[in-house]
Amino acid sequence: MKFLRYMGSPLEIAAVEFAALMVLLAIIGPIIAPHDPYEVDFFNRFLPPSTEYFFGTDATGRDVFSRVLYGARLTLASALVVIVIVALIGIIIGVVSALSGGLVDDVLMRFTDIWLAFPPLVLAMGFAAAFGAGINAAILALIITWWPGYARLTRALIVETKDKDFIVAAKAMGIGKIRTIIFHLIPNSLDVLFVQLTLDVAAVILVISGLSFIGVGAQIPLAEWGAMIADGRSAMSRAWWVVFFPGLAILLTAVSFNLVGDILRRELDPALRRREF
Repeated sequence: MKFLRYMGSPLEIAAVEFAALMVLLAIIGPIIAPHDPYEVDFFNRFLPPSTEYFFGTDATGRDVFSRVLYGARLTLASALVVIVIVALIGIIIGVVSALSGGLVDDVLMRFTDIWLAFPPLVLAMGFAAAFGAGINAAILALIITWWPGYARLTRALIVETKDKDFIVAAKAMGIGKIRTIIFHLIPNSLDVLFVQLTLDVAAVILVISGLSFIGVGAQIPLAEWGAMIADGRSAMSRAWWVVFFPGLAILLTAVSFNLVGDILRRELDPALRRREF
């Protein structure tokens, strides 16, 4: 990728590699998991990390390593679903608002502002609890609460771009309005949005895990990182590994996607892009 040429920091390289690794594990993790993540074995409760159980076992003898691998798929897939849907909703509302103007713009943006006035996490907790605890409820709650930021950002980017010379030239060449919007206006307006999408992967992972931890997201015994921490917190004093490894997975995944987002922002923003001498 182009931005890899500009990465001088070993931390940035490690972040890109780890983010790619987590995506890979989300795809193949269940295939390479050494044990069934839901198999209960009370004879092997709270075994410490070893060559057989890399991350030890939990209160019911389940393999923590296998559960972390399964959790990578569940957590990242949930975050991807949320990000893709809220981005589509935000882009549609933002584009319609920016190109319509007048009353339509005012109504859409005032509705968006009202939604933005509520703290997203608190609102997500309320919706998740109302829909019934579960991973699907958490995903739906985040979709409902996360779209306004994308609508606002998209509108601002479209308004900034729609009167630029290349758009005027496209219109002068007789290119249709719909084609101009789809193939010229939107692609050249949303570089910043792609950066925000990458940064929000980390934020959504944290919120999904947080909702599971407090009991309104994924439910025990589902192999989801936040639910695993909630399940193991009562045994932290005797089996630190039950909480440590899923917590470490959340931390490293969030940090790596944040750093990848920072790299993208630097390379897509001319004011921040490094110069090659």
